[in-house]
Amino acid sequence: MSASVWIVNLVVLASVLGTDLGRREVNKGRLLRPALVAAVIVPMYLKHPATSGSGLVLELALAAVGLLLGLAAAGLLPTRREPGSGKVFTRGGAGYAALWITVVGARLAFSYGAQHWFADSLGRWMYQHSVTADALTDALVLMAIAMLLGRTGTLALRKANVATAPKPALAR
Repeated sequence: MSASVWIVNLVVLASVLGTDLGRREVNKGRLLRPALVAAVIVPMYLKHPATSGSGLVLELALAAVGLLLGLAAAGLLPTRREPGSGKVFTRGGAGYAALWITVVGARLAFSYGAQHWFADSLGRWMYQHSVTADALTDALVLMAIAMLLGRTGTLALRKANVATAPKPALAR
């Protein structure tokens, strides 16, 4: 398994868990950090993206799966506005962490299995469907980045919606 697979997955996992577990403010830094991670990872690890055929379909499909997983992860981050300051916070718990760890673990297990457990059958499938090793690697990277950006985009929308919602009247 190439180092790039480990690096991308572990950087994404560390970035997300480090910024989302517990009670965390949704601020500019928290929203920009994943975009910076993506801006560094994409040019470094997407070397030969497919532009047609089955490789492109695989890349788009895994990017879509990543986006859906990012939306699911965001669903596990309740968002609240602090009444006094108006700041927006999320609370990431065990379910949120478990989803990210499971997805990253599954990607890493697949990458390991592709070289050690089911290399021959995967190789035949890739040959039959004209999918290059680069397209498969790129698809996994796109999945990781799409999950990260799907979660971040959802947080940005929630912050905008929660921050602009009318404040509840104070009880007298």
